[in-house]
Amino acid sequence: MKRLCSALVAAVMAISLCACQGDTSSSSSEPVKAKNKDSNFDKYISNTVVATGNNYMVDSAEKATYRAYFPVEEYGNLEYCFYFSNTVDSTYDKGTDAYAGKPGGNYTIESAFIADGGSGPEDEITNKTEVTFEGQKTKSVAANEVFWSDSVDFNVEKGHYLVWEWTLTGKNIPCTNMSNLTSSTADLYGEGEFSYCDQIPLPQMIGAKRGVKHNVAAIGDSITQGCMTEFMKYEFWAAGISNLLGEDYGFYNCGLGWARTSDASLNGNWLERAKAAETVIVAFGTNDIISGEYQAEEGNTAEEIDQYLRKVLDVLKEVGCKIIVFNAPPQDYDEAHEKIRIDYNESLKKTCEEYNAQYFDFASYLSSEDEPAKAIYGGHPNGEAGKIVSEAFVEKYKDFID
Repeated sequence: MKRLCSALVAAVMAISLCACQGDTSSSSSEPVKAKNKDSNFDKYISNTVVATGNNYMVDSAEKATYRAYFPVEEYGNLEYCFYFSNTVDSTYDKGTDAYAGKPGGNYTIESAFIADGGSGPEDEITNKTEVTFEGQKTKSVAANEVFWSDSVDFNVEKGHYLVWEWTLTGKNIPCTNMSNLTSSTADLYGEGEFSYCDQIPLPQMIGAKRGVKHNVAAIGDSITQGCMTEFMKYEFWAAGISNLLGEDYGFYNCGLGWARTSDASLNGNWLERAKAAETVIVAFGTNDIISGEYQAEEGNTAEEIDQYLRKVLDVLKEVGCKIIVFNAPPQDYDEAHEKIRIDYNESLKKTCEEYNAQYFDFASYLSSEDEPAKAIYGGHPNGEAGKIVSEAFVEKYKDFID
């Protein structure tokens, strides 16, 4: 399946070449571990509900240009700053191609731009504006390096998309498996033709300087990411919550397809980004039950999932986050796996009490009382389910978040 996008019309606007302040970069041969909170995460708040974490890798790129469209949470002229991590955040499938903590390879950012995407990919891209790194148009990125771009002022008109576009050269570049959530295309051969590209390297945060009342993050799997919902409709539950809360609240979607609680429990850069929020939603279970941790021969038991979850909650509690934990949703499991789900959800109530965390009965909105094991809106809940869950969540937790 191919999608061709319009030719670019560049109208370059003035940008700020001041490098964002805070912990800017680090690199080593070991996976990055969570450290003291990067102060930039207080200054720059995620401005899109589309998740852009790393759960896969691009084997090789030779001046390949990648482009993606992002709906923004707050329109208007804002100071943007973009965060990057050259490490895989979570395990994909069995981990053959990507697993939590896998270092990225060395690569070069040849150029980077943001632009106004109009009302969608059929519109002409305008106001193409350069993004720089410590005042430079290019940057060499090392394995496991984390860094911010320079800040850049940019205006996104109401109803328009923010477009991210950059050109990369290198090997083993961590990327996001988008699962058709938004328009993601690539010109892999420098021919000026952009075609559909599902596995696309991106910044790990589309950050903007926003005066929000409260900042929320959600870390979880493909259901949090929003996979299998309609293309460019942004009707998954995380987007619904963000929309209902409004632009006065930040919402950072850290969901990733195939992710497990065991991935987050490693306390790497993925959890470090999520824990910068004031309230964190933790929503795992499905892949733990089915696949288990990286290199496991079978899925985890309820007790094993709970132990991994406690490691995540320890980190969030230590930095003072408010915590809301979703239970494991129905998946039309066989009898053995369904028992694990039931046992985990029951134990989760006690764990939440111990950690003073909120227990959200996510599963109850996705099944019926008569058939609690049946996923009535699909294994990846559809847009109808997203509306039901987001409305129930905001009604229940709006005051708690405030």
